[in-house]
Amino acid sequence: MTANAVFIHHPGASRYKFNEQHPFNPQRLALAIDLLQEVNALQAQDIVAASPASEDILALVHRSDYIEAVKQLSLDPPPEQWVRQAQLYGLQTEDTPFFPGMHEAASAIVGGSVLAADLVMSGQTLHAYHMAGGLHHAFPDHGSGFCVYNDASIAIAHIRKQYGVRVLYIDTDVHHGDGVQWTFYNESEVCTYSIHETGKFLFPGTGFVHERGAEHGYGANFNVPVDPYTEDDSWLESFTASIRKVAAAFKPDIIVSQHGCDAHAFDPLSHTHCSMRIYQEMPAIIHALAHQYAEGRWVAVGGGGYDIWRVVPRAWALVWLEMINHPISAALAEKHSDVPLPASWLNRYFKESPEPLPTHWMDDTRSWPPMPRRTEIESSNRRTSEIVVQDL
Repeated sequence: MTANAVFIHHPGASRYKFNEQHPFNPQRLALAIDLLQEVNALQAQDIVAASPASEDILALVHRSDYIEAVKQLSLDPPPEQWVRQAQLYGLQTEDTPFFPGMHEAASAIVGGSVLAADLVMSGQTLHAYHMAGGLHHAFPDHGSGFCVYNDASIAIAHIRKQYGVRVLYIDTDVHHGDGVQWTFYNESEVCTYSIHETGKFLFPGTGFVHERGAEHGYGANFNVPVDPYTEDDSWLESFTASIRKVAAAFKPDIIVSQHGCDAHAFDPLSHTHCSMRIYQEMPAIIHALAHQYAEGRWVAVGGGGYDIWRVVPRAWALVWLEMINHPISAALAEKHSDVPLPASWLNRYFKESPEPLPTHWMDDTRSWPPMPRRTEIESSNRRTSEIVVQDL
């Protein structure tokens, strides 16, 4: 335990790999963990090993026939009758194809997020970070968007069942957190919040402002869709103004946050144009909200991020650095943008990276081309974020 925070990791998470060409590459986990170790921010005593989730835990969210389909399609080779049904369960698409060992790897990820929730809710730690988690697109009856089991939804359902507390879920992935939203769409004690590129142009095509929840859950679901080519100032203005009002109105007992880092300008799967600045500031805001409203209880998970060399290691490491109040995090918060990455880490990976590695924690955006329609985009995003919270 370091500064009341624990780092959850299961080696089985590295086996969550669809194929060699797939953008969801578990190497990003190894790169981020190694970066934290190189700056002496992650020690062996900080790491807690999780056990794979049981089928009973998976069934808190997922249907039994879907779990059975995942298990059968994980065999090598899978039974032919299940291969014929794979499409029905979303497991024979280009995005989410079945692979050997899929059930075991996905269960390991779920186990990590559930353990993080238990450690925080039992009072054994204030904060817990499960970097391998954040598979927010999976639904009760099918996989979607690189996600087989929805670890975030399962961890939240476990919190609700075991501890009966109010959960605020904050999703900062550039893709809408649809699987989590729809799982809790009718529930008043789980508030879901997602900031993302608008579904008009990006998968999964949902996450519009009018999606507010249903029945008892109406008014406990918030979406902040931003325009393509949104930059740091506008993203952070939208996030800060809305999430603070949501947290103040909902008053959670625990915050669960998803830290997909694919809104970065280098990411190949989105159209937003943000820098590492948002990945330093958003965890700091969430951290402060956890202490302000939830007595510090905070579970963080990873998520998307497909520039695995230049973006993901820094962005995911910054969550942990914020969580433990590391000096690097403090320096970056004071706008010291010249904090270098460790030379040992850069030397280890510069030959493998297809692009030149960044040399500092923050991006030097002075050479980045200006985005067209900046003023129009900022005005549009401001109007959207104001509408989201106008009734709070």
